[in-house]
Amino acid sequence: MAEPEPLRGYAGRWVARIRGQVVAQGGTPEQARQAAQAARPKEKAEITFVATPNELKFSPLLAEVQQVIPAKAEVYLVGGAVRDALLQKPSYDLDFAVASGALKLARKTANALQGAFYNLDEERETGRVILTGADGARTIMDFATFRGAALEDDLRGRDFTVNAMAVPLHSPQELHDPLGGLNDLLHKQLRACTPESLTDDPLRCLRAVRLASKFGFQIEGSTRSAIKAAAGGLAEVSAERVRDELFKILALPKLATAIRALDVLGALGQVLPELPDLKGVTQSPPHIYDAWEHTLKVVAGLEHTLSALDLDYPEEGAGDLHTGLIVLHLGRYRQQITEHLNTTLTGDRPLRPLLMLAALYHDSGKPHTRTVEADGRIRFLTHEHVSMELVEGRANLLHLSNDETRRLKTIVKSHMRPNQLGRADAPPSKQAIYRFFRDTGEAGVDTCLLSIADQLGRQGAGLDQKAFANHLQALRLILEAWWERPEEVRPPALLDGADLMREFKLEPGPQIGELLEAIREGQAVGEIQTKGDAYKAAEEWLKGRAGG
Repeated sequence: MAEPEPLRGYAGRWVARIRGQVVAQGGTPEQARQAAQAARPKEKAEITFVATPNELKFSPLLAEVQQVIPAKAEVYLVGGAVRDALLQKPSYDLDFAVASGALKLARKTANALQGAFYNLDEERETGRVILTGADGARTIMDFATFRGAALEDDLRGRDFTVNAMAVPLHSPQELHDPLGGLNDLLHKQLRACTPESLTDDPLRCLRAVRLASKFGFQIEGSTRSAIKAAAGGLAEVSAERVRDELFKILALPKLATAIRALDVLGALGQVLPELPDLKGVTQSPPHIYDAWEHTLKVVAGLEHTLSALDLDYPEEGAGDLHTGLIVLHLGRYRQQITEHLNTTLTGDRPLRPLLMLAALYHDSGKPHTRTVEADGRIRFLTHEHVSMELVEGRANLLHLSNDETRRLKTIVKSHMRPNQLGRADAPPSKQAIYRFFRDTGEAGVDTCLLSIADQLGRQGAGLDQKAFANHLQALRLILEAWWERPEEVRPPALLDGADLMREFKLEPGPQIGELLEAIREGQAVGEIQTKGDAYKAAEEWLKGRAGG
């Protein structure tokens, strides 16, 4: 039902009316009541909520929770789910603030909806319910007792005003907004709830950049100052919390903009301190940017490349020449690339943000390896190895898994190899492609994608189109072998070490591994196809070694 014309200006607010006339308003019923009492102390006002122009739409699970929790319980949906409903966006994480008995209600909800229950904090009464759908998608519902005496105290203790709104579980169209979050949302402004919000939890410095980037918000001036003042406290935040927030940022579009914002606000040097060292590290042609700007251009180029090769990218969307070339040569592998980037090595962290982290660190060793030759040429010999060591150290400090760390190291160490294969006058040979994947494994796919961005980040609009096309053609052959001719990059074993030792009366030692590798390479290039071929090749290899 549409609100009367005089009330539309109060949409999303609580109003106090006396004899039909609005005498006060507020973000909560109590705020409106107190304002009315101050204005008309001798009269009793009627407090009502003025509906937002669009009905708030929440996850269908909210209706199921309503069936589980009695209406008399003081339970509010708070935070991001309310913000997203106001933005008309879906939300899959539901946070509930409860006057009392949060753990009991969480356990009751988990039992009723056949979800998993976790006691997150006995003392603060915080419980989690995880529901897994038929498609494997998860919804997380957290139940926590008010942080303070009442709901408004709880909301004031949160991070930003756009996250400090609530709706009653059983009246989800009634917004409680004591700090003006709706107004900030409408004006695309990110504002801290209190001056202490950032110092109370410095991780909110990262969250501010993430929210601003995700929703296109501007960070309000005093909040920017507060972030700069609080950023040093990130060193005291647990590695796991920093890692999880950082990976959310790495998964966002326009990552290069977010990285610049982190740097300007003083947070980048706290979480990825190797990156600011790239500033001012000049490079020789064909590079036209210093190492810092090149890195940000590579990140933007990688995002552009992955977008062009995503399943959702429209065929008619390849508007610029670079994108058209990428789609022309590699578009046939959209399905495989999308599935590859969505896989996880550990937990729920997909490969895509990990690849973005590798892009940020691919040249991190350049400040430590820069030399200038007599002719003025700038070189960075072995920078890929130093970069690998730096990203390994950062991965360990962020408590990434062993698999994630290995993947990062491989991508960074090998990031120049596809460029070298693509520069040759002839297409890469079967032997070269085999050796590339022998050394990189599945990370070879990531390395190929990064190499495209590395090309895009060197010369800007001056990129040589013919050379770029040749590079993409080489990558097509490399990825074609990986996905369409696996026998050329992952040949099946024809013999094992025991076979070789028995046949040739050999002792265990390094030569067994070298011999098996020689056989696999012979298979990859088509010279060895049967077990007999393998024995013959092994015999010739041993004779050659003996003759040498």
